[in-house]
Amino acid sequence: MQFLRYSKWFFFLSLLVIVPGLYSLVRYGLRPSIDFTGGSLLEVRLPVGSSMSKESIEPLLPEDFELVTLQQSGESQYQLKGSALSNDGREHLLTQLEASYTSVEVLRSETIGPTLSAELLRKTLNAVILAATLITCYVWYRFRDLKYGVCATIAMFHDSLVLLGSFSLLGHFFGVETDVLFVTALLTTLSFSVHDTIVVYDRIRELRRKHIKHSYQEVLDAAVTETLARSINNSVTIILMLLALSLLGGATIRFFAIALLIGAVTGTYSSPFTAVPLLGAWDNWQRRKQLARKSK
Repeated sequence: MQFLRYSKWFFFLSLLVIVPGLYSLVRYGLRPSIDFTGGSLLEVRLPVGSSMSKESIEPLLPEDFELVTLQQSGESQYQLKGSALSNDGREHLLTQLEASYTSVEVLRSETIGPTLSAELLRKTLNAVILAATLITCYVWYRFRDLKYGVCATIAMFHDSLVLLGSFSLLGHFFGVETDVLFVTALLTTLSFSVHDTIVVYDRIRELRRKHIKHSYQEVLDAAVTETLARSINNSVTIILMLLALSLLGGATIRFFAIALLIGAVTGTYSSPFTAVPLLGAWDNWQRRKQLARKSK
């Protein structure tokens, strides 16, 4: 099947998804959790059947604690996130909660300072840059052509932009925060995308050796045709598992599963319909450049 005939439509579809996300990233940014801003997290379990709301708990909070989000993490389980909470403030809050709810079990208590959160953000950016650089060099070395490494990396960043833009929109409209689990999902998406891309590129290399007389565009179409079914079958098993985890998993990992789900879907799409058309566009550019030199 001649997939590359529709390259412009594939690029248009990618832009249709990426542009709103980019606009949201520039206009609203991401909604960072305390992992990046610093602050405290307290997760408690209340007696069975008890409920908690932001309005009901605000009178119980210490004066030096500003509650940012209150999230239910399970049956009668709640997470409180806000400004840094001192030990005395934590004890005061637990005392007030026990007085109101009879018994309170502390499941998790964390405080992250602004220095650690800034360091974590720097390490995250460095990890993404390092991963992109190493992947580009590795693919370039394995396929002996720079365009393979560059196109694979562009497709990889395509998936990252889709994921970042999606969570920017989710953060703006639904208050979804980005935390360390989101960073894990982002890095996992990078590896998932490149894995599928290398499979297609390897088939391109094999077909070029077997069919020397065929044009490069024909080889690209054949490689996508032969690997598409395998790629979809492999991805569907992952997507179904992540979909179930997103719908049925607990609140604490739901958006981690959703981030992986978005990454799996866009990674499955980008390998045949972004990375390969980019190779075709690069080849066409090289041919036009050579013809222009000959005409001179």
